[in-house]
Amino acid sequence: MRILIADDESIIRMGLKAMLNDMGHEVLTATNGREALQMARQHQPELAILDIKMPYTDGLQAAQTLARVHPIPILLLTAFSEQDLIEQAADLPIQGYLIKPIKPEELAAAIAVANRRFADALSLQQRADKLEDELVTRKLLDRAKGKLMATGLTEEEAYQTIHRQARTNRQSLRQVALAILQQ
Repeated sequence: MRILIADDESIIRMGLKAMLNDMGHEVLTATNGREALQMARQHQPELAILDIKMPYTDGLQAAQTLARVHPIPILLLTAFSEQDLIEQAADLPIQGYLIKPIKPEELAAAIAVANRRFADALSLQQRADKLEDELVTRKLLDRAKGKLMATGLTEEEAYQTIHRQARTNRQSLRQVALAILQQ
């Protein structure tokens, strides 16, 4: 994987980079959150490990921005186990929270879990989007059927009319329903 590390401490960056390289990953490094966001735009990493406390843009802000503009699995890294930081992190779309120092086996496990959780969340979001789209289409079809029924057609005739127009014009049912509603 191509993994982006952002930490303002060079020793931590070098240690993480060495661990990740030993695991076979390609590693990109940044010294702060702002640099991490620029690198994410340029290099399209597949996972990010962000230190919480960094200059310019902290890890919490960077995670929030990354999740919005370049969704990838995100692990937050900190030397602090302060409750308020944990609560702030819990409100973000991240997949893990690691406390320094990190052992290679902990890092490997966190990456595996983060990837799985991210894939699961992405799949659920796609399913929810599809269901939402189907619901909107269903409502449009019902409104279009109602409009056709107001002209004297039965519900079955209105339904068949919409389907026939969709097949004839090679349009989706949604497109036909919208066209009927706009007439």
